[in-house]
Amino acid sequence: MLEWKTDLIKNKWLYLLFVPTLVWYLLFAYWPMFGLVIAFEKLNVVKGVFGSQWVGFKNFQEIFSDPYFAQILKNTFLLNLYSLLFGFPVPILLALCFNEIRSVLFKKVAQTISYLPYFISSVIVCGLAITFLSPSTGVVNAFLGMLGFESIYFLQDPKYFRTIYVVIGIWQGAGFSAIIYFAALSGISPELYEAAKIDGANRWKQLRYITFPSLVPTILIMLILSLGNMLNADFEKILLLYNPTTYETADVLNTYVYRQGLLNSNYSYATAIGLFQGFVGFVLVFGANWLSKKANGTSLW
Repeated sequence: MLEWKTDLIKNKWLYLLFVPTLVWYLLFAYWPMFGLVIAFEKLNVVKGVFGSQWVGFKNFQEIFSDPYFAQILKNTFLLNLYSLLFGFPVPILLALCFNEIRSVLFKKVAQTISYLPYFISSVIVCGLAITFLSPSTGVVNAFLGMLGFESIYFLQDPKYFRTIYVVIGIWQGAGFSAIIYFAALSGISPELYEAAKIDGANRWKQLRYITFPSLVPTILIMLILSLGNMLNADFEKILLLYNPTTYETADVLNTYVYRQGLLNSNYSYATAIGLFQGFVGFVLVFGANWLSKKANGTSLW
């Protein structure tokens, strides 16, 4: 207790800077968790949370007995799986490429261009995608027409939606995510490379035996965090791109919760789905963290 008081007095300004963040999390992250009780009720808006009928796990039984739930669960998982398989390595490769550039000016310009899409609104990004993929005026179909192919209705055909979603996600987020890996690369001691050069290691061997192993802890941490979002697709992007003709592959848990909760006013059912998402995410993060700690010694806690 005495040590805690001493630390508080010694670092009082740091703790003071932390107060706004703590208040934000308490108000907007932890206090709203009280609303999860709605998942076990049949919410009556007039009676409120305390006056509504308690139904226990009935909402969850309805979720798992709904034949459409399996489809949206599959869509959510596959969209995140493809994003992880194809999108996760891109920032790493991008950071490694930046690290090999010797011209400081060119490196800064390339980095700036790569992470600028991250700051573009999803509305604009999806608008660009819709314009480029338009069957009549889109650049992609114009190019296909030059090659002799017929126009393709990309955003009306379910089989193209997952590819479009993953490609847009990579383009928008790869450059910004690469900053984390590039920061990790900047922390590698130059003496390791000098010693490797003396021992006759070429650029490939330096990359293989020094650069990449130094990135492994950061890669594992980012992978663990990514696994926690395996059932949490980019709601805004999907909402802007999908339509009833692409529900077969585009409808995910987030959009289903939106329709059930806000459009159909089925708040208890939507909350139960959200709680299920959070529980699965927790299990995935906890399991991935445990495996990483056992295998490599790297973990979040």
